[in-house]
Amino acid sequence: MDTELKNSILKTGTTILGIICKDGVVMAADRQTTAGNIVMNKDKNKVRQINDYLVFSGCGVASDIDRISKLLVAELKLKELGSHSKPTVKQAANLLSTMNYNNIRQPSMIPQQAGVLLGGFNENESFELYSIEPAGSVMKVENYDANFGSGMPYVLGFLERQWEKNLSLEKGIELAKESLKASTQRDTGSGYGIDIFTITKEGIKKVVNEKITTTFE
Repeated sequence: MDTELKNSILKTGTTILGIICKDGVVMAADRQTTAGNIVMNKDKNKVRQINDYLVFSGCGVASDIDRISKLLVAELKLKELGSHSKPTVKQAANLLSTMNYNNIRQPSMIPQQAGVLLGGFNENESFELYSIEPAGSVMKVENYDANFGSGMPYVLGFLERQWEKNLSLEKGIELAKESLKASTQRDTGSGYGIDIFTITKEGIKKVVNEKITTTFE
């Protein structure tokens, strides 16, 4: 029964990534969503600003990612109203970690499957990036990460050679773009577009919004 259930679940593929730069964080993702070997959506925003100081990107089951992003926004707002202060990026990441930990361990025919990168800036103008894996572990990213998306091996291999300490934000944007191009060329679960956000002490900005189109020669 377990084997049949696992084989029947349509899994998603994706590439998400985050890069630490000297003056900010770069977060990026492709736009393709898949169900098995079928492309279901060519224009899905996988990296998005969820409030005035946080950027969220997820890999795994699309419905799980959408659900936890909405729950995170609601829970953070409740905490802000209760404490009269905004939760820090670290507190938001730990809250999301707890949500992942609890959801995957609740009895269910189909457990939650969602890995997340969460980046943002704090009231003291510092910026941070955290990686929360599907089972709930949380890690502060000090250089770069791609969580557990299907494009992860291609992205990490590229970043291993190209990332450097004190990387400028401009170079970080180009590095993210080239990483996604490398992934979409080889990973069947990634493609069709590139979205890139920057997070600095000045705020959050979407800096790249590109489609990847097929041409025939």
